[in-house]
Amino acid sequence: MGSPQQPAPVLLLVAAFSRHEEALDWARGRATDAWGPIALESPRFDFVETDYYRASMGSNIKKCFWAFERLIDSGTLPALKIVANQWEAQYATLGRHAEPRPLNLDPGYLTPAKLVLATTKDFAHRLYLSDGIYAEITLSFRHGAWQTSPWTFPDYRRADYQEFFTACRLRLLDCNRKG
Repeated sequence: MGSPQQPAPVLLLVAAFSRHEEALDWARGRATDAWGPIALESPRFDFVETDYYRASMGSNIKKCFWAFERLIDSGTLPALKIVANQWEAQYATLGRHAEPRPLNLDPGYLTPAKLVLATTKDFAHRLYLSDGIYAEITLSFRHGAWQTSPWTFPDYRRADYQEFFTACRLRLLDCNRKG
C-alpha cells in the first residue's frame, strides 16, 4: 500500500491570448503583481489553428505564455483559474474593446512529465478538481519529446510552443536540482 505524499512543486504557466496588445500587457501586469516575476516569456504567437474564439474575441489573435519564477503547489490550480477568470471579466468591463471577451487567460502548470491546463468545461478526458474547475493533461513528456493526445488543442501541437515548454521544463528540472 502506498502512502500519500505531498507532490513536488510545479512551474506555474499561463497562456494569455487576445487580439489587443494592450490587453496582454494589462494581464501580464496583473499576473506579476499576484504571482511574482516571470522567469520565461514566449513570443506572441499568431493564433491561427481554429476559429473557435472568433465570435467572442475577434480575429488576428495573439497567444503567449508566461512561466513564473516561484514554483507552486499543484493543488492551488483551481484558485489560480478563478482569479484568472475574474481578471478576464474585470478587463472586459473596462470597455476598451468591442469584443465581449477581449482577453482569455488559461493558467496551468508544468511538471517534468506533463503540461496541465485548468478549465471550467467538463469533458470525458478532464478531471474535476474543485470550485467548478477541471484539469486536463494537454501534453505529456515521454521519450525525450512532448507527446499529444487526441484531445490536445491544435495550437499545442505546434513545434514553437513545444520548444517554449521544453525551455520551461529545463528550468523546472534545474530548480529541482538546486532544491
